[in-house]
Amino acid sequence: MILIGAVAALHILSAPDSQAVPSHALVTPLVRRIAATTQLAAQEYRIGVVGGRVVAAAEVEEARLFLVEARRSADQLPGAAAARAGRELDEVLALVARSGPPDTVAARVRALAEGLAGELHVELDEIPEQAPRLARGAEVFRSRCAACHGSLGAGDGPQAAGLSPRPANLADRAALADVTPLDFYRRVTFGVVGTAMPAFEAELSAEDRWAVAAYATLLRLPPAAGDVPPALTVYPTTARMSDIALAGALGGRTDDPATLARVAAVRSLQPAEGGTADAVIGRVRTQVDEAIALAGQGRFPDASARAFDAYMTFERVERDVRAKAPALAGDLETAFASLRTRSAGGATVAELQGIRATLLAGLEKAERVLGDSLSPLNLFVQSFVLLVREGLEAILILGALLTFLVKTGAQERKRDIHVGVGAALGASVVTAVLLETVVQLTPGKRESVEGGTMLVAAAVLFYVSYWLISKMEVARWTQFVKSRVQDAVTSGSALALASAAFLAVYREGFETVLFYKALFVSGGPGATVLPVALGMVAGAVVLGIVYWAMNRFGVKLPLKPFFGVTGAFLYYMAFVFAGRGVAEVQEGGLIGTTVLPWAPRIPALGVYPTLESLLAQGLLAGLFVGALLWTFVIRPRRERLAVTPVLVPGPVEAARAAAREGIARASVDPETVVGEAEPAAAGQRELIRSLERMEADLAAVRAEVERMRDQLAKQADRPGSGRR
Repeated sequence: MILIGAVAALHILSAPDSQAVPSHALVTPLVRRIAATTQLAAQEYRIGVVGGRVVAAAEVEEARLFLVEARRSADQLPGAAAARAGRELDEVLALVARSGPPDTVAARVRALAEGLAGELHVELDEIPEQAPRLARGAEVFRSRCAACHGSLGAGDGPQAAGLSPRPANLADRAALADVTPLDFYRRVTFGVVGTAMPAFEAELSAEDRWAVAAYATLLRLPPAAGDVPPALTVYPTTARMSDIALAGALGGRTDDPATLARVAAVRSLQPAEGGTADAVIGRVRTQVDEAIALAGQGRFPDASARAFDAYMTFERVERDVRAKAPALAGDLETAFASLRTRSAGGATVAELQGIRATLLAGLEKAERVLGDSLSPLNLFVQSFVLLVREGLEAILILGALLTFLVKTGAQERKRDIHVGVGAALGASVVTAVLLETVVQLTPGKRESVEGGTMLVAAAVLFYVSYWLISKMEVARWTQFVKSRVQDAVTSGSALALASAAFLAVYREGFETVLFYKALFVSGGPGATVLPVALGMVAGAVVLGIVYWAMNRFGVKLPLKPFFGVTGAFLYYMAFVFAGRGVAEVQEGGLIGTTVLPWAPRIPALGVYPTLESLLAQGLLAGLFVGALLWTFVIRPRRERLAVTPVLVPGPVEAARAAAREGIARASVDPETVVGEAEPAAAGQRELIRSLERMEADLAAVRAEVERMRDQLAKQADRPGSGRR
């Protein structure tokens, strides 16, 4: 802000009729104060003078005091503007002194405000793009206003009795029917001269002043009911409309209860969560583009003024951006200053486009800082599924190891598996500590490290999701587990068995640590911890129940739906992490930010309108489609085409059998062998796969028989079973 003010001051000092004038940043509130106080004066004067006669002297005096206050503010304007404004205000004061027509007073103050705004390039009304938060308005009203106005706004607060004049009755529907939210905002901002109503311009932010003004307009209205036409959902429009104007737009009157309920519905309309910052930054982008376009047309003063308007709009969210990302706020401030000075003349088209690109990239990052966070429910579900999926895979592999030991009569080697599991759990904890330590030790590059973590997590998640889908068939899963178990057990080495258990658990532990770190980063600061922790607790409970059921009742998981659902969910997380990871790396400055204005913004999916993030997610989507085609279309088709049923052994089979037995078969035709070798080999591969499936099924049957036999044996050994 200081930099912008300095640049603007130099611009004003260069004007021909300026002498040591204040900066544009200081002129803007002065012009707005003059416009607001003179408008309030015109309103009060209209109440006090009717038909050329004073009917309410207190209101006329209040109008005069407002005009005197505006006259004092006018003296602080730069050069010729101060002289012209002072002269016009003196004329309006004289008009009030002789009880001139209220319409004339209103026209004169309106012309004064519009003239100052045009001359000094000031936007008069600082109306937010989205409706203020009524909940925040209620809080401000209770803490700042209820002591005088009362909890319901009836002017009967605890301090009202000692005030003269008494506080206004904000529940008086008839008296306030022609008062707009903008009028209330002006009263809250500048106070009401001659009364106990103070100015809150220095005490409350613009957001809080608008919030309490919006809330105050509801105190005179009935409960909201009815629909809101699309044309009346735009707050800058309705903020300038009185209840009378709104009722007319709705096709009714203020004495109709149904119409008033619809007016209340318009006043009560609230934006979607997080929409305010998005709307403000969207408006800033539009103003930046307008400034560039004006400069391209050679309208340099207008371009410079529009560039400053863009910064003034950004100021509505600058405080929040600075609180979360001070460096980003400073960079944007510098970019806005460059836009204002260079658009005033002398810059090339390429230079202006470069400034625009810098601003758009910075605004994109600011929008992420302010508005992008996953919902608590989303975080809970992701945390829950992560732990359940990783834990269940570890349980399945460990269960296969233990079952194989029992089948082979090597129960005494269970200790080796327990040693491997314990070591893997310890290594997973060490991995988590190391990962967090690396992030903490590099605060200057925190965004880059976190972004890199998310990108690695995205790659691993994609691999795991593909691996799960490829193992959806029971035969393939059984073959995978069998190979893992046999290699470890048949070697006879305790280290081999412990290593198999260690690798099975540590792989899941490493993935879990990596994924949870990425999940914490993607959720943003603050409210991430609780939903993620609750998801972990819920997942641990489910894992405990599943493990107990599998051991107590021999429950088996439906592998195909389990792998299919969790594989798809992990791919979703990979897609989100890819987009958010690129965004974090962009925050760290490792890669550029190329904004695509036409691209969508879907934070829940990690989709941002930048070329870099969309390329990463596009690559991931292409790989996923390719993986699905290979798993469900290409590979099955190739296997079907390779199958050649062999019902009776032919020359090839005979030749291969003879070769294995060492018997020479002179009757075999070599050409026939060569010609039929490949189809027969494919047929043998299919027979082998069929035998493997049969072996897996038989293993499952044997396991079930053994489980039933063990249960019967336990029941027979119980006291009272009749067994001796």
